[in-house]
Amino acid sequence: MNEARPTATDAAHRLSVAPMMDWTDRHCRYFLRLVSKRVRLYTEMITAPALTHGDVARHLDFDPAEHPVALQLGGSDPAELARAARLGERWGYDEINLNCGCPSERVQTGSFGACLMADPALVAACVKAMRDAVSVPVTVKHRIGLDHEENYAFVRDFVGTVADAGCAVFVVHARNAVLKGLSPKENREIPPLRYEVVARLKRDFPALTVVINGGFTRWDAIDGQLGIVDGVMLGRIAYHDPYFLAEVDRRIFGDAAPAPTRVTVARGLAGYARREAQRGTPLRAIVRHALGLYHGAQGGRHFRRILSDAARLAAGDAELIEEALRTVERTPGEARECADSIA
Repeated sequence: MNEARPTATDAAHRLSVAPMMDWTDRHCRYFLRLVSKRVRLYTEMITAPALTHGDVARHLDFDPAEHPVALQLGGSDPAELARAARLGERWGYDEINLNCGCPSERVQTGSFGACLMADPALVAACVKAMRDAVSVPVTVKHRIGLDHEENYAFVRDFVGTVADAGCAVFVVHARNAVLKGLSPKENREIPPLRYEVVARLKRDFPALTVVINGGFTRWDAIDGQLGIVDGVMLGRIAYHDPYFLAEVDRRIFGDAAPAPTRVTVARGLAGYARREAQRGTPLRAIVRHALGLYHGAQGGRHFRRILSDAARLAAGDAELIEEALRTVERTPGEARECADSIA
């Protein structure tokens, strides 16, 4: 192993929420931060060209409460990515992450995403350019292989080449990316999960921070992985059952403070929605992320039904959140929650 490779030994990536297109926008991230103060959050993928030619503030603005938060970039031009990374650092992001894992054909047309794994030298050049441009960490999210390539040497050599360019943190989705014939949704479900490949990467690159992503929905599985790799990234469970994250601060980071109740989270979101209404943000754009707050809890169906009322959402009255909350309260201020809602 190359002794010049960087190391990353902190616990910043111990548990994180994946970048998810159309889901992890700034409103979603603010909501998730009400549930956990410590989980690491990632933006949706933002393309470097969009920051070069588009409305930078619209793409990059976020609430300071979202920290720690990472900006995920898509692109394949080192100079363009360096400019985008500088903007991300200027906006205050804690990390710049390069997407080498998205398998969508639209993304491939722009020559970035998972298809970049076929050109590790280019990824290394992109990482170097970004690292030269910013002082915050530059990380990479990738798959374990492309199409039907299951030779471990493929992903090992990818990681080794990119690590030599100075990347110390690799977030590994433990599935192959099938570039033709599968939709992005199918790419999250059909290629088999091979956790053993990620474990082998950690053994072969012990100085690097290796974070595993893919299919985690139970704490016993998460705890098991944290004894093997450096961190776990959660995806759909964090969106569809966001209160799952309420255990993160205590369980993963050892915080002594009690977890927030669902009531506290909902009322925090209501306050945020009122502030955002003054900026012209539609209520629907905020509450759509909170539909799963009472997942697995008594009254959850009623909570979702009220928050989905099209006429009330169009009216933009944040009182809708309080009304939904009252449907699941036993007494004022006390949520009617299942004792076993968190495994």
